[in-house]
Amino acid sequence: MQICNRRNEESKRKVFDKRRREKEEQEYHCKRKEAHKIIRNKKKTYTKNVLESVEEDQKHNNTRKAYQTVNQFMKGYHHKFSIIRNKKMELAMNTKEKAEIWKEYFDKLLNTKEATELIKKGNKEISEVEVDIEELTIEDVKEAIRNKK
Repeated sequence: MQICNRRNEESKRKVFDKRRREKEEQEYHCKRKEAHKIIRNKKKTYTKNVLESVEEDQKHNNTRKAYQTVNQFMKGYHHKFSIIRNKKMELAMNTKEKAEIWKEYFDKLLNTKEATELIKKGNKEISEVEVDIEELTIEDVKEAIRNKK
């Protein structure tokens, strides 16, 4: 008899849990709907404010600012990542760590023999190179214009 009573209690508890879960799911969906509605309304007001500011800029002959606002609005927000990796391929997010990584990188890049030799020579290699350039004629210019079309 006790086993039957336990089984009945378990089945009642399961039914109760199922009803409670369904009720919680309905509440969740209602809250989610409300949140989406609020987000939609906020996005509408933001868009409206941006359009009004563009119109104001146009009225006051601030075309540059108006175009910048429109371009920024059309491109959207892009997060700039400020995380770099060190030599061990570990992520560095701390400002001091990043500065140290960049310091090591540029020390290695700029303190090589090749760079110091080029600096000592004063980049004479560039001026020593002679380039043969033919003089342009009117026919060459006309032909280039025709090919451009």
